[in-house]
Order: sequence, then C-alpha cells, then structure tokens
Amino acid sequence: MVKSGKLRSGTGSKLKRWKKGHSSDSNPQSSRFRQAAKSRFFSRPRKSDLTVDALKLHNELQVGPLEVGAGGRKDACMEEDPDEMLSERTSGTFLSGLSDCSNLTFRKVQRFWESNSAAHKEICAVLAAVTEVIRGQGGKETETEYFAALMTTLEVVDTPESQAAVSYLLNLVMKRVPAPVLMSKFSDTTKALMDIMSKQATSDTASALRWILSCLATLLRKQDVSVWTYPSTLQAYHGLLSFTVHSKPKVRKAAQQGVCSILRGSDFLFKDNAPTHHPAAVTTAKFCIKEMEQAGGSKEDTTTLHVLGLLKDLMGTFPLGAVKSCCETLLRVMTLSHVLVTASAMQAFHRLFSGKANASTLSSELNAQIITALYDYLPSENDLQPLLAWLAVMEKAHVHLASLQSSLSLGHLPRLFSAAMSCLLSPHTQVVSAATNTLKTLLTECVAPHMEEMETITATASSGNPSYICRMFRIIEEGLSYRFHASWPFVLQVLGCFYRAAGKQAHPIMTKSLQSLADLRSTPQFPFSGELDLAVGGAVESMGPEVVLGAVPLNITGYDDDLEFPRSWLIPVIRDHVKNTQLGFFVSYFLPLASTLKQRAEELEQAGQKLEAKVYQTLQLQIWTMLPGFCTCPVDLIKSFKGMARTLGMAINERPDLRLTVCQALRTIINKSCSTEEEKAEMGRFSKNFLPILFNVYSQQPAAGESGTYRMAVLDTIKVYLTVTEMQDMVNFSVFTLPMCLPHLLPRLSVMDLVVAMAPCVDEASMTQTFELIRPYLETKEPGMQKKAYRVLEEMCGAEREECKSFVVSNLETLKVVLLETLKNASSPAKRPRLKCLIHIVKRLNEEHKDFITALLPEVIICTKEVSVGARKNAYTLLVEIGNAFIRFCGNTKGIKDYLVLLYAGLTGSVTMITCTVLALTRLVFEYKDSIEVTTMEQLLHNVCLLLSSRTREIVKAALGFIKVILFIMDPKTLASHVAVMMEGIGNIKDDVRRHFRTKLKNIFTKFIRKFGFELVKSMLPAEHHKVLANIRKAEARSKRRKQAAEEQDDSDSEEEAPKTKSESIEDILAESDSDLSEDEGKARNGQKKAGKQQKGRAWLREGGEDDPLNFLDPKVSQRVLATNPELKKSAKVDHGFKVTSDGRLIIRDDEEEDVKDKGQWNQYSPLRCFMSEQAVTKKSQKRKFQDDNFDDDMDIEPQFSYKAGGSGIHRPLGGCQDIGGDYQSKKGKGDVKKKGKLDPYAYIPLKKAQLNRRKRAKLQGQFKGMVRGAQKGALSGKKMQKKKRKA
Repeated sequence: MVKSGKLRSGTGSKLKRWKKGHSSDSNPQSSRFRQAAKSRFFSRPRKSDLTVDALKLHNELQVGPLEVGAGGRKDACMEEDPDEMLSERTSGTFLSGLSDCSNLTFRKVQRFWESNSAAHKEICAVLAAVTEVIRGQGGKETETEYFAALMTTLEVVDTPESQAAVSYLLNLVMKRVPAPVLMSKFSDTTKALMDIMSKQATSDTASALRWILSCLATLLRKQDVSVWTYPSTLQAYHGLLSFTVHSKPKVRKAAQQGVCSILRGSDFLFKDNAPTHHPAAVTTAKFCIKEMEQAGGSKEDTTTLHVLGLLKDLMGTFPLGAVKSCCETLLRVMTLSHVLVTASAMQAFHRLFSGKANASTLSSELNAQIITALYDYLPSENDLQPLLAWLAVMEKAHVHLASLQSSLSLGHLPRLFSAAMSCLLSPHTQVVSAATNTLKTLLTECVAPHMEEMETITATASSGNPSYICRMFRIIEEGLSYRFHASWPFVLQVLGCFYRAAGKQAHPIMTKSLQSLADLRSTPQFPFSGELDLAVGGAVESMGPEVVLGAVPLNITGYDDDLEFPRSWLIPVIRDHVKNTQLGFFVSYFLPLASTLKQRAEELEQAGQKLEAKVYQTLQLQIWTMLPGFCTCPVDLIKSFKGMARTLGMAINERPDLRLTVCQALRTIINKSCSTEEEKAEMGRFSKNFLPILFNVYSQQPAAGESGTYRMAVLDTIKVYLTVTEMQDMVNFSVFTLPMCLPHLLPRLSVMDLVVAMAPCVDEASMTQTFELIRPYLETKEPGMQKKAYRVLEEMCGAEREECKSFVVSNLETLKVVLLETLKNASSPAKRPRLKCLIHIVKRLNEEHKDFITALLPEVIICTKEVSVGARKNAYTLLVEIGNAFIRFCGNTKGIKDYLVLLYAGLTGSVTMITCTVLALTRLVFEYKDSIEVTTMEQLLHNVCLLLSSRTREIVKAALGFIKVILFIMDPKTLASHVAVMMEGIGNIKDDVRRHFRTKLKNIFTKFIRKFGFELVKSMLPAEHHKVLANIRKAEARSKRRKQAAEEQDDSDSEEEAPKTKSESIEDILAESDSDLSEDEGKARNGQKKAGKQQKGRAWLREGGEDDPLNFLDPKVSQRVLATNPELKKSAKVDHGFKVTSDGRLIIRDDEEEDVKDKGQWNQYSPLRCFMSEQAVTKKSQKRKFQDDNFDDDMDIEPQFSYKAGGSGIHRPLGGCQDIGGDYQSKKGKGDVKKKGKLDPYAYIPLKKAQLNRRKRAKLQGQFKGMVRGAQKGALSGKKMQKKKRKA
C-alpha cells in the first residue's frame, strides 16, 4: 500500500507542476469560446422561444415530476406574454452571415478570412446584417438584391470602418450585377459614390476610397456609349482620373486600374459597330499631358512618374492625334535627364510598340518620327541598363514599322544597324549580346519576309530597298575588321543570320565577305572556327553550294594538290547545311570530282604511297556523304535525277562502302522530295532498275570479311521504293522472287524478307497466289522459315488497303482451317507473328465464327507465359480483342460473362494452364472492370483466393498479381466487403511460399493498410504476419516524417532570395537597380531606407577630358548623363578572411597556430594537443610547403621543412610528444604498465573524423558502451577479490 498523501516513486517527474507563485493560474490563457460567447451579447437581439413560462416549466421539471397534459403543454407554449424576454440564439456569431451566405460572389471573403483583422470582422458583420435583411424580406440573395441593400447601407453608415466594409462588398458584387441594372441606376449610384469620394478625399482616413474608385470604374465600364455624351458622366470620370496621381499608392493603383478598365474593357467596345476609340480617350490624354507639363522639371518628379506609369498602359488606346501629343511630351520630359523618368518613358514607348497598335493609333509616319527622335537619347555604350532598354525599344519600334510599311522600315534600319554595331565595342558582355540579338531579330522579322519581293541585288544598287540592304550588309561586314576582334563570335552570328535572310537575292554583294571568312578560317589557331562554320553554313542554305564554291573554291582537283587541303573544311559544312538546291550541281561537279579522287587513290595505292592514297580515299567518301543533303527537296529532281540514276545503281551494286549513303539518299528523295505526282512517277519509272539491284544485294551473303550492316538499310530502301512503284511492276517482281526460294536457308530467308515487304503492296490475286506458295512453310520444321511465312501472312492480313481487306474476307474460311491445322506445329519464334495474324482476323469475325474463337482460346492462354516478350504482349492483346468480339456478339455484360465462363475451364487444368488462366483473367478484369457484374467478380475473387493455398509458387504468384490489380481497380467501398476473403486467402499461403514472396506480400499489405488501416488488417491476419505489419507501419511513419521535413525544407528554401533570372522584358531590364554601388553608399542604403530610395534615382554627369570642356549644346550631350557611377571599379575587393602575400598567394594558417598565438602554449602532454600533432604529421598533403627563397617579408608564418625530428639529443622532438602512451607500453607482454612518478595509463576515446558520421554513430556508441561495461565489470570483479582477500 502506498501511504496517503504521497506519490509513487518516480511519478513526480512526470507530473506538470506550477511554478512558484503561479498555482492560481489554472484557467487557460486562450479563452476563444468565452470571447465568442461574449460577442453575442453585443449583437442584434432577435425574438426567441425562450420565455418566462418556459423557464418556469424548466425549473419545475428540475424540482420534481410535473404532469402536464397535451393541451396544457400546448397552452403553455402558445401563450403570449407582453413581458416576454428576448434572448439571442446560442449558435449565432458574427461569422454566421458569412458561413450561411449562399451567393458565390462573396466566396473571396471566406477564402481570405483573417480572424485577427478588425477590418475583416467588420466586413463579416456587414455581410451578415445585409444577408439577414434580404432573408427577412424573402429575397433570393441575388447580386441585384445585394447591390440594392449595400447601396442603401452605404448611404446610412457614417463611420469610416463601416464605409470601407460596405464599399468592399459593393466592389465585389457590382462586377456580377447585370448591366441593365447598373444602367438604370447610373445617376443615383454615381451621385452616392461621388459624395463619399469627395468626403474621403478631404479626410485623413481613406480606407474606403480605393473600393469606391473601383465601384465607380465598374459602373462607368457598364454604361452605353451614348451616356458618355452627358457632362455628368465626364465629371464622374474626371473625378476618377484625378486620383491617378494620388499620393497614396493603393488609392492611386485603384484609380489607374479603373481608368485602364474603362478605356480598354468597356462593354460597348466589344459590340458590333463599336467606335475605334473610347470617347474619354482624348480627355485622358490631355489630362496626362497637363499633369506632366505642370510638374515640369521640378525636383518633385513623383507626379511625372505616376503619369508615365498610367501612360504605359493607356497609350495604345488613344487616337492618333493624342498619341502624337503624348509622344512629344514624353520626349520633352526625357530631356530632364532624370534616370527614372527616362526609364519610365522608355517603358511607355516599349509598351506602345509591342502592343501592335493599328494605323488609327500609331501611323507609320509617326512611328518613323519617334524612331528618329529616339536617336537623340542614345545612352553611352558604358551605361548598361539604359542602353539595354534603348535597344529593346528600338527593336520593337522597327518591327512594328515593318508591319505597317516595309519600305519605310528598311530605310531606317541602316542607322540602327550602325548604332548596334557600335554597341559591339562595349566592355559589357550583356550589351554585346543584346545588340547581337537585336540585329538577328531585325534581320528575321524586318528583312527576311520582304526579300522575295526583290530581284537580285548587286553592289551598284543606288536607291530603293536594294540600296538599304547593301548599306546594312556593309555595316555588318565591317565587323570582320580587327577593331571588332573581341566580338567576332557575335559578328559571325549576325553574318550567318544575314546570309540566311538575304543570301538568295543578295549573294553578289556577299562573296567578298565569304572570301574574308575563308581567310580567317585558314589562320592558324583561329579560336572561333565553330561560329565561322555556322555562318558559312547559313550561306550554303540560302545561296546554294554552287555560289559558295564560286566565291571560295575547294582547290581540290586530284592532281598537284596541297596535301594539307586548306579548304577541306568546306565539305562537312556543305554536307550539314545543303538543302533545297540544284541536284544537277552534284551531278556535274561533285560526281566527277569523286570519281577522279577515287582513281587517284587507286593510282597512289599501286605506287605504294599508302598515306596519300588514304587521304584521297577519305576525301571522295566525304564528297559522297553530301549526296543525302543534295537529295533533300531539290528544285530540279525531274530534270537531274535521270542523269545520276545509273551512277547510283552502280554504286549500290559495286561499292559496298557507298551503299549506306546511296540508300539514305534514295529514301530521302522519296520521303521528303516527292511532293507531286510527277516527281513520284519519275522515281517510280526507275523502280525496274533499282529494285532488282536492291533485291540482289539483300539476298546475297556478305563477302568474307565484309560487314553485313548494310542489309537492313537496303531492306528499308526497298520498302520505301515500293511505295512509288507501279502495281504491275510489283506483281512482276513478286512472281519473279517467289520461285527463288532456294534450298539454302540464308537466301531463302532473305527472299522471304522481300516477300514480306512486297506482300501488302500487290493486288488481291497476287496475295492469294502468295498465300498458296507460303502455305507449306507454315508447317515446316525450320523455325526461321516458319516465322517468315507467318510474317508474310501478318502483313497481308493487317494492311489497311482495300485489297488486303478483301483478301481476308474472301479467304476467311481457308485462313481459319490453316491456322487451326498449323497450331500443333507452330514453333516458339513463330508465336508472335501468328498471334498478330489472329488479332487481325478476329477483328473481322462475326457471331457465326464463335466456335473458331473458342478453339483458339487454349493457345492464346498458354501464350501468356511465352518466352518472347512480343508473343506475350500479342497474347494479351488478342485476349482483349476476343472480349471485344464477344461484346459484339452478345452485348456488353452477357458477352463478358460468357467469355469468362470459357476461361474458367482453364482453372481445372495443369499447373501451367492454371497460372496462364489466372494471368488472362487478371488482364480481362483490368480491361472490362466496368462491364463485369458484382456477383461474377465476387465468384472470381473467391476462386482466385482459394488458389493462394497452393504449394506451387507460379500459381501463388499469379494469384497475388490478381489481388494487386483488384486493389487498384476496385472501389474501396466495394472492396471492403471482400477484405476478409482476401485476408483469409493470404493467411493460408504456405510458409515456404510466403517467405519466397515476402516482398510482394509486403507491397500488398502496404496497400491494404493505406486503404483500411493498420488495426483492421492486423486483426484479420495470422500472427506470423504481424511482424511484417509492424515494420510496414514504421516505414510508413518514417516516410511521412521525411516527406513533411522535405516540405518544410522546400518552404524555407523558397523564402530565401531567389537568384535573378535573365531580364527579357523591358520592365525587367529597367527594374534592375544599379548593383555597382560603392561600399559607403551600400551601408547608407542599408542603414537608412529613405536615403536608399533617393539614391535609386541618382545620375552622374561624365565630364570631358583634361582640356576638353563639356559642351551642353552638343547633340550627344544626353550620353554624358549616366545611370551608373563611372568612377566605380567593376569588381569590389572581396574579404575572404585570409591574408595575402605580395604576389597574390593566400596565407592559410591552422587553427592550432592561431590559438597558440592568442592563448599561449598548450599543455605539452594534453591529449587534444597530441591528437592534433598526429593529424598534422599524417595529413601531409593538406600542408602547403614553401621554399626559403619564395618567402616574402610580409608573411608572418615560419617555413615548413621536410626534415622531421626524432631520436635523442639534438634530434629530439621539440613540439610536444610524438606518441603519447608509448612510455606505458610493456616490454615483456601486452597491455600497459604503471610507471613510478607518472600518471596512471587511461584508455581514451580516440578523436577521429569517422565519429562524426551519423551512419557509424550507433556502432561507435555500442563500442563505447561495451568499453564502459567492461570497465565496470572489471571494477566489480576487483572489488570482490579485495573483499575475499580481507576475509582471508
């Protein structure tokens, strides 16, 4: 018994005790339920059923039994008392109206609810009150009813908080109110909103102002165009417009968004016969111009910035005259040289051009004038961000001008090309890259689309568009001079783009640049060979190889050549880029050259000059590799192919090294170049020449030492060529090839491959003849021939041509008989094509062929365990097709039921048959899960669960797969009724089978636990499974914890500052602040936030040279105003915490050396000291060694020598003990011995880096515990020995 008043030993630490002096603090600090109850006393009272008589009745019931009849109870309840007390319903709170509100308009209030916000509580209170009023009057809580109630409430409430709440709800609901309602109530609503707006504008608190502005904008947006002729409408709009320059950001933003929505999204702008521009657009433009002119050049430039932000969104909606006035004003304010004003004006221009305004807003003349004017504001090439913005604006301006008037755009491009090329001299890589991209964009979008309209451009062109192209190319060509050598990769990119855009028409003026590129390419160790090859490749694509080789000859003739072949780099460039060119040029130039090189290689080979012969042989092979490129969409196929057909045929027949290339060329011509019937007929005309050659090459055995890799390419070429061959020619070829089935196996297999390729392309009669010829091979004992015969049958049965379909229908009975007869003799390799044939045949069967399908089923089921993956796949596909056939025969549910009944017979067969049947049932259950009845599914599940008790692993494996599929496809509610059956079946699995499939069982148990919980699954399984279930629960909990930790880590990572992405839009370019602030400015910005904001808009004036004064009348004086401090260094010095020598080497000192300097010498025999000294000795690779003559005077560390002290006398170590513990080692035996006058030897835990490894922590802890346990055991035994000695 435990004494009263006392606790058991050990329970005191488990109890939660109060701190001293706080024992009375038993009530919880968070009393949210009490606060909610208190809030009801301040809500509006309502009539309740709780009366005085009801309370009296309640008291009497509590005191004793009271018999009240039905009538008496009714009288008591129905009695009316004038002194009836009112009470609030206990379930009502200030959130009740919010939660009960059925209108989806206020879903946003529910979604973004904040319980600690007084404004949100006020919104909910107002919404609850308005909802109560609407319900009290029998309303349906429509948007119109809420609009009327909220407008009435808005006129009644006086407090700013209530006005803000009502206006917020009104802003939400007005967006969904029907337009006719807002039109009819326009005058009254406008007056009410304007009154509140005028009051809020003069008061200090303007919490409701932004919602009122939004409501007014919504109201004006819904009005008809005729309303805008009234002065009251314009007055309301001007009131809204005046707030676009308000000092408060939220109010200003609401007003600007409202104005944009009116000018861009008014309803009448989207109707038929809508005006081109909004009636208030001109007024808005005048307001913006007036505000900017009034702000002028004063230091208070915030108004100008606000107006520029508004113009950025609105300029595209103004008419032409207003746009012109606004642009003039923008250009005037840019002369202020204020960095932020200039940036905002650039943003406005960029938005105007990128918006693709039509001619009624921005004409081509005005566009060109703006382009000319912007050259006066060209920033300095050292001013990074403004120059990037200027390039972006000019790019969009020229692209827009090209869409309006191409000739005017081409006239303005040379000046921009000159300015962009000067940007390539900038030291900033970003500027060089941006200028390159600008030039490429202009060439692609402004030059290339209009080149087709021009004729051939020559250097003598003096006027018109050709002269502009000449001037632009000369400007780009100048980039090849040495002045631009640092930017040559970018110049080469632009040149390549120019070649692609204008090379076809302007190649006469580009030949000189090609020669310059060839000279650069031949320069030793030229660093930009890849970029140069791409540029020349662009010329090959547009001009064609003939023009390029005319400007830059190959200089390869086959005789007296420079064996270095300096122009041989042109061959791979042409090979990779040639297309859409003259095929005749290859016939007239490259074919003779290849023949000459081949002949020269043979001559050199005979002369014994093998190296030179190999070089010429490689060159002629490289020339042949260009043939597929020339065959890609040639412009003269009909004219030129006949001139090279004979050569190609001879190359296929006689040149094994060229077969792959020539076959690829033939496939390219047929697949990509035969777009017209004439071209197909031209290629088909040579089929009688090419196909026999291809047949012979494929059917022959490769020569000794020769690779046979070309055979598949030849077969693919045959299949492609058959698509353009005439039907009669194919029939002749099939008659010619079929008797060629020689006794030798390999030729026969090759010929059968040819028959497979031709079989689906011939007519029905030829198909029948082919079928009769291959029929004996369906029963042959040679697996290869049998497989090929089934492949022929597969192609004939599966093709989509009408001849193939009619062949199957007319020979269906014969096919059925043959396929059933050959069932016993079908070999394993032939299963895949045989099943494919059956798939095609079953698709065309009707109900009268049901017996044929029934006879096929055993074979199909057995094939689900076939070795070949393709055969198994086709077997499962055939099972599904048979199911579709039964659905066609008998309907959906009955057909599947009859089908499953046929399959059930397999469950009574052999082990293999049972396994295959279960696999087949699994596939069918997955496919037809929606068509199988519940009773059928239950019966099937019970039968499969019975198989789990089998001793055969294959059967159990198939049954577990079935259960896994059932878990995946079956609804959890339906599955719950079968859990007991499945668990019973799993529990009956034999022990050895259970151990073999423990991984599969664990996966199944995991799915059961996720669906039905751990306890239910555990209660249904035997005890031998409980250990696995516990392990699963631990693993699931662990994975859940890891997932939560990963999510928390992701959240914390997302809160960190993300890296800056590449600036693509004009807003991104101009929003980037200057990152090159000095250290003092950076500290000032971090210390004082307001000062930092002022510094953001600072500008610097770059003065002239030593004797060159600054001329303010210079037209380029705007380039002297910089947004970047020109005196700052490009890279600030980084403090990495290490001292640096005079030549830049880092001085990295060890921690122990620093500690010695700071704290004095350590104890000589300190264990940590000895450990660190050991580490210093062993890790020599981590020490930095210096020689005496390499030391500088400013280095404050001693040099380290390669000599290590050891021994006695002058060789004794001076830096502490080398091997502590060695003095205690016994000389006679193992272990340590005590020494007189020294400390006792102790066993320390060694300080090793491996002890920090978390994976090894458990092992180390076990070792430590074992060590402690051993010491305790030894001490205990020693103590007992001492006791025995004392007793003795």
